[in-house]
Amino acid sequence: MEPFPPLSGFYKAIAGDARICSTHISIYMALLQQWNINGGSNPVKIERAIIMKAAKINARQTYNRCMNQLHEFGYISYKPSANSSVKSIVVLKYCEIEK
Repeated sequence: MEPFPPLSGFYKAIAGDARICSTHISIYMALLQQWNINGGSNPVKIERAIIMKAAKINARQTYNRCMNQLHEFGYISYKPSANSSVKSIVVLKYCEIEK
């Protein structure tokens, strides 16, 4: 089976990072799925409700905290939208595909 570099890169990066918990991983996996659905291109436009559902997160506060921490820790670049009708923008650090 061929390895999936974006997934492998993320898990290698978090291996020694004690700040990362299961909620961060769950959100990152949901973001990775959106990246995959988007054809593997960065940045990814996301909807909070879709990411929360995929990550099995019910509290908006938890979502916001973890998204901001993933950004702060350098795993993603996150530009939240202040307008609910405009999607937020996320760049996943470990999802750069060489063409």
